Amino acid sequence: MKRPALNPTSPQMASSSPDAPCSCDCFVSVPPASAIPAVIFAKNSDRPRDEVQEVVFVPAGTHTPGSRLQCTYIEVEQVSKTHAVILSRPSWLWGAEMGANEHGVCIGNEAVWTKEPLREGEALLGMDLLRLALERSTSAQEALHVITGLLERYGQGGSCLEDPAPFCYHNTFLLADRTEAWVLETAGRLWAAQRIQEGARNISNQLSIGTDISAQHPELQTHAQAQGWWDGQGTFDFAQVFSLTQQPVRMEAAKARFLAGRELLRQQQGGITAEVMMGILRDKESGICMDSGGFRTTASMVSVLPQDPTQPCVHFLTATPDPSRSVFKPFIFGVGVAQAPQVLSPTFGAQDPVRTLPRFQTQVDRRHILYRGHQAALGLMESDQDREQQLRQKQWDLEQEGLKAVRGLLASEWAPPFQELGSLFQAFVKRESQAYV
Repeated sequence: MKRPALNPTSPQMASSSPDAPCSCDCFVSVPPASAIPAVIFAKNSDRPRDEVQEVVFVPAGTHTPGSRLQCTYIEVEQVSKTHAVILSRPSWLWGAEMGANEHGVCIGNEAVWTKEPLREGEALLGMDLLRLALERSTSAQEALHVITGLLERYGQGGSCLEDPAPFCYHNTFLLADRTEAWVLETAGRLWAAQRIQEGARNISNQLSIGTDISAQHPELQTHAQAQGWWDGQGTFDFAQVFSLTQQPVRMEAAKARFLAGRELLRQQQGGITAEVMMGILRDKESGICMDSGGFRTTASMVSVLPQDPTQPCVHFLTATPDPSRSVFKPFIFGVGVAQAPQVLSPTFGAQDPVRTLPRFQTQVDRRHILYRGHQAALGLMESDQDREQQLRQKQWDLEQEGLKAVRGLLASEWAPPFQELGSLFQAFVKRESQAYV
């Protein structure tokens, strides 16, 4: 892994139009593409420049039959049991941009626009669907069924930005577990899915499933015919049939990132590790690590999911913007796991702009402790060259320490008490926070 070349990242959106900025990139490596017997997942979350992303741990829970669950905008029926999850999420909403659960399921989502019209009114955000799937599934395939079932029942919709001007989109998802991965791409309530049992795959704000469809909505093809998008002849190509005929500039940019990401994965086939994925997420030349206008990469995640069920899954999260100037810190589910307070944003209860109607008429300060320290450190880096080198070295050393510990753990060279594993992320977050004082 190269020493991170530190500087900012990303674009995304601002209305219901696909011409608005948009960008996110998800990656997965399934053996034999991985260098070790593990599935490796990665995502850059690209959001509005000043949006704060927090890392939230939610323990497993049991719930009263028939109880209701408040998501970002609407309520859904709660299930009797939910799994423990670690989430990286925009701090104003209920769902998450990416995350994992205690069973080694990881999911990332991305914005996409298709020929299918966007739904009016509020429903489940793609980020809500992501969290619901993590809380309710023990495998990637089960997570797919959770999302598609909720899509059918509740639909997807509502603004995805903390802004009075609505910004809406449909969603694609990359889902992974210890043995395989799935790409799920949606258009309203319709969907197509592709199973990945070996090799590497990426998604980037566009439909990418062609004729290799492993599962689909039962009305997908008949709907396309009824709309005049497909004549029913030949093999059905989901991306070709449902993609917009006139691709806006931003969608073309997403295509370039998708191709660049695919090439970066191809170059590392058979040798993909957590460090390789971190390097891809930090790649600025491709636009995967980007900073464009009012948008940038606000958080990043890399997960190692060993095929051996006796080994723990490890999830590296930044909780800060720009992976090229952030520290990937290891999180492991286990005894003693608790919320790291330094990466939890303040809450505003019933007075939160997302809760008061009309929504988003005011702004609040959602910065958490680590975010504040990290932003102050970036300011020093840009104004003081000596201080920049010192801070970069501290970041590098801390990340390398975490990577070394995980390598030792997965190679059975390090066997700490379960309590120590459970508090690993908290310890690294605390040390990074102290480094910025």
